[in-house]
Amino acid sequence: MSAPTEHAPDTMPTVRVLLADDQHLVRTGFRVILEVEDDIEVVGEAADGERAVAMTRATRPDVVLMDVEMPGMNGLEATRQIVADGPGAPAVLILTTFDRDDYLFAALRAGASGFLLKNGTPEELIEAIRVLARGDGLLAPEITRRVISTFARPGDPAGTAHRGPDAEATLAELTPREREVLMLLAAGSSNAEIATAIHLGEATVKTHVSRVLAKLGLRDRVQAVVFAYENGVVRPGG
Repeated sequence: MSAPTEHAPDTMPTVRVLLADDQHLVRTGFRVILEVEDDIEVVGEAADGERAVAMTRATRPDVVLMDVEMPGMNGLEATRQIVADGPGAPAVLILTTFDRDDYLFAALRAGASGFLLKNGTPEELIEAIRVLARGDGLLAPEITRRVISTFARPGDPAGTAHRGPDAEATLAELTPREREVLMLLAAGSSNAEIATAIHLGEATVKTHVSRVLAKLGLRDRVQAVVFAYENGVVRPGG
């Protein structure tokens, strides 16, 4: 077994994770990977979406690792129900293979906070869980490119950018700097990359990101990407 990845300082709380996947061997593999880490605890496993929702409400994890295709209630509906519980609901990390664009966008709109490819490394999975537990969203670069390319396709419902009056009013609340930050978020930029692009410190950028999300009523930076493209704030190649 490989050595544990470098983890957060001892002062950081333990991240509680629920595993939702219909394949027992997959769940076992995830558990083995995660429980090596001192700051991660697996609090339960679910083999279908209905059980995932029930166990989430019972165990109150910080992060739910969610498969999409499961018997009965699938991972998309389970994500929607989990996020609908409102403040205090855990972040949902979706594992995707890119086989279905409609799954990807349905999960985005359902409120998932992160996406990873199933062929990723254990280190990427562990880091993604920690990122979501800190309250940030995460999109793999490959998925960001897929989001952008899909919004660029004419005639695709996911690619239709129409800014309604509510979006117009909400966007009007952003300062020019906050709008600039939103555009960089939509490009998939990290806080460090945004700081470099607009010549600010990372702490200041983090404050701007928080204000953008609060003003737009968004859960995390993943939802900011969707909002920006759906409402024509940015366009592919722009």
